[in-house]
Amino acid sequence: MAKDKLVCNCNRTMPLDAAALGRALQLGKAPPVHSELCRGQRSAFEAAVKKGGDLVVACTQEAPLFSELHAQWKGEGAIQFANIRETAGWSAQARGATPKIAALLALADLPEPEPVPLVAYRSGGSLLIIGPGAAALEWADRLSGELPVSVLVTGDAGHHELPVVRDYPVFSGRARALTGYLGAFRAEWEQANPIDLEVCTRCNACIRACPEAAIDFSYQIDLAKCRAHRECVTACGAIGAIDFERRETTRSETFDLVFDLSREPLIRSPQPPQGYFAPGRDPLEQALAAREITRYVGEFEKPRYVEYRESVCAHARSGITGCTKCIDVCSTLAIASDLDANRVTVESHLCMGCGGCAAVCPSGAMGYAYPRVPDMGARVKALLRVYREAGGETPCLLLHNATGGRELVSRLARRGKGLPANWIPLEVHHVASIGIDLMLGAVAFGAASVSILAARSEQAAYREALERQTGYAQAIVAGLGLEGARFGLIVADDVATLEKAVWSAGSPRTLSPATFNLANEKRATLDFVLDHLLRHAPRHTEEVPLPAGAPYGAVVVDKEKCTMCLACVGACPEGALLDARDKPQLRFIERNCVQCGLCEKTCPESAIALLPRLLLSGAATRPVVVNEDAIFACVRCGKPFATQRIIDNVLGKLGSHSMFQDPRALARLRMCQDCRVVDMFEQGGDSIFNVTGGG
Repeated sequence: MAKDKLVCNCNRTMPLDAAALGRALQLGKAPPVHSELCRGQRSAFEAAVKKGGDLVVACTQEAPLFSELHAQWKGEGAIQFANIRETAGWSAQARGATPKIAALLALADLPEPEPVPLVAYRSGGSLLIIGPGAAALEWADRLSGELPVSVLVTGDAGHHELPVVRDYPVFSGRARALTGYLGAFRAEWEQANPIDLEVCTRCNACIRACPEAAIDFSYQIDLAKCRAHRECVTACGAIGAIDFERRETTRSETFDLVFDLSREPLIRSPQPPQGYFAPGRDPLEQALAAREITRYVGEFEKPRYVEYRESVCAHARSGITGCTKCIDVCSTLAIASDLDANRVTVESHLCMGCGGCAAVCPSGAMGYAYPRVPDMGARVKALLRVYREAGGETPCLLLHNATGGRELVSRLARRGKGLPANWIPLEVHHVASIGIDLMLGAVAFGAASVSILAARSEQAAYREALERQTGYAQAIVAGLGLEGARFGLIVADDVATLEKAVWSAGSPRTLSPATFNLANEKRATLDFVLDHLLRHAPRHTEEVPLPAGAPYGAVVVDKEKCTMCLACVGACPEGALLDARDKPQLRFIERNCVQCGLCEKTCPESAIALLPRLLLSGAATRPVVVNEDAIFACVRCGKPFATQRIIDNVLGKLGSHSMFQDPRALARLRMCQDCRVVDMFEQGGDSIFNVTGGG
């Protein structure tokens, strides 16, 4: 059901065509165009609120004000906001932007995506402060009144004095490992100094006893000064805090939060986990982090961003690693290899929801759950449909994130020429989640091109992955004869760079729009999309060459090397390589292949190579014989037990061996396992076959 739309031309700075908007949005009449909805015309907003329906306000700048008024006037319906000013109305082509404005407003009528499972965090606020003694203890004193604090003093002994009152635990040592996430960090360190601060009573007896003054009020021994007389040990007595021969030096504890003051952070992932703060040695950054830390106490939730289907994962088989694309792109180290189980593991508490793993996954084992591809596909499809029905032509999608990308688009409208009338910005949770299924799907839905804006806030690995994904998509459409640059990555952090990119780009012709919807199954979605592109492309080809690493391709089998052992069949996780029931035959279904390389790495004869390409003929879905061999039957009983090539290879390798110079021993290599044993006993026993027997 369409929601009431409240439109404002922002003090007449936008040339809005009310009649055209009414027709495009099928409102039945032209909507009122306000000029001061947030100021002198608030009564119009009040009247709309008190009608009780759902509202869409075409203004994001004053969203806080309108939300407050909506609550004050007890609005019964929901309220949403759409930006038509920076995205359309403030542009050198503003008078031609009506179709884009209508499309952006129509998105608000789409239903909300289905809820996804949640990931829970629980933090009691137990805080570990790691770093040099002076800074760590100073922050411990400041924060101990708000949080339960512990301190791990690292670095050289001395240069700090422990508090007079033991208000919080103080440890010392060399940090060895820090893992975990908000509410579940585990710190491990090595107790390097002979004095254990947790046992020490700070009685000062060791300080008075040490003749070299190697111990100060940090209660740590400066080992460079110590002359090993051990008078401090005697002074410590039964307390037992000082032990120069300590065997168990590893210590570990769990914490909810970590404040890391080390010069180099202990967790070095591009995106550290929530609850971990590493401001370094900068006092201002430390103060800002300390202020933020106190907010991380309680229970928190976030969406479970990724769905993992192990059954189609091409990561590993039999302990051999194949595809690692999701591991390579993950900036939070949330994805790890589990070779023993031939799979990957996903720690949802570390995942920040970039979706890069789903974008690069060739099989669809990794799926982006927030938002799902079908939800994004529905938005793209609706956006393009309304734009087209409103008279718009050659729509170019600009996908950007809600932080740096949104800000850059807004600054372009304020300081530059704005976006061209046919460039439609669409906000996504994270641009790294955009894969070839959504890119090609958008072109199938009628987009002229799809550009992804990386506002330099994205990690380098994400940009590299996006460049590869856009490269694959561009290679496919180019191979089908679709002219022009239809996919691209715009890397910009200033208005001039973005302005040049959008205003100099071409607008290729669009295809007849598809009617299907995108699905969660990546390969199934791509099958529909590729079929649509092929039917409407100017060039009907059966094969499109693709860059290395593409998720489609063939396997090339060297028949001279291949012995038909069929190890590759057992290694293939996608059912692309098959055997035959009744004869030695290796078959291949190209459309199933994800180019993971497991067959290539598993083959004992190095007889397999990958050939990236997109096969569009019917042969791509049918089993094709890539190698076959004659069956070899036992020379004694006639039972088939191997292939001719395997027997030939065995004879070639062992025929000249000294153990097989006897013709009877050599003949047994042509026998099945049972007949070898029988023949061995008939000939008086030949112990070599107790070892080499077997088909």
